[in-house]
Amino acid sequence: MSFGDPNNPYGQQQQPAQPGYGYPQAPPVQPYGPGAGYPGAPMEMPGGVKAARVMLFVIAGLQFIGAIGAVLTALAISAAQEDPTLKNDIQFQQLADMSTGAIWGVTVLILAWGVLAIVLGAKFGSGGNGIRITAMVFGIITAILGIYPFVVIGLAHTVLAILVAVFVGKSDGAAWFSRPRH
Repeated sequence: MSFGDPNNPYGQQQQPAQPGYGYPQAPPVQPYGPGAGYPGAPMEMPGGVKAARVMLFVIAGLQFIGAIGAVLTALAISAAQEDPTLKNDIQFQQLADMSTGAIWGVTVLILAWGVLAIVLGAKFGSGGNGIRITAMVFGIITAILGIYPFVVIGLAHTVLAILVAVFVGKSDGAAWFSRPRH
């Protein structure tokens, strides 16, 4: 009994298929990558973005400390303007000429900047690219304001603000803020 030529592709084959021919079996394809979500989208907030969020909260805390200092200054100047013993003191009069209304206005600006820092930090989890750009602009403006008028006091603000702008501006920050949401 002959089975024919073993090299004939049209004849009967008694030999099992030999392994190694063709391509290896690919793993099953999942529609959106492993787990839930979309392909290429980060599932967890990157470390730099988390650090920027914490730094925004620290900046807000420093803003509120500065607001307390401004309130105390406004109250002290207002109370001292009524003191009759300081009416003849020229140095104090130069300080007292400063309007307490202007100090209250600066206090409101300090508080508003702190609230903006808190809002930005709170929106990092759900915000989009607009929050990222706003955080970068916030960081740059805070760094400039920390350098120019408040050289010694603003050093912490300057360093933190620069780090916020850098961490949010990096590629993993851009990927986090431009991820698809549903």
